[in-house]
Amino acid sequence: MDLQQQFEAAVAESKNLTQRPDNNTLLKLYSLYKQATDGDVNIDPPSNPFDIVGKAKYSAWAALKGKAKEVAMQEYLDVFNTLK
Repeated sequence: MDLQQQFEAAVAESKNLTQRPDNNTLLKLYSLYKQATDGDVNIDPPSNPFDIVGKAKYSAWAALKGKAKEVAMQEYLDVFNTLK
């Protein structure tokens, strides 16, 4: 199975985890997923100062700027495999 197929399988499987990961792990998975699928952050940051979750997600994704999609996919797999 190539990296793209492994990544897609892990994303599908992540929806069926028996235990919910902690917030930091979820944020890491989110940002790696976005980097792997969309590339560098391509949206404006949340304008609502009280949107703490949105700001955290935006910041985590923006921190990965310049990371290659393949590297983000592999890192997603690495994090996901620790959750199984």
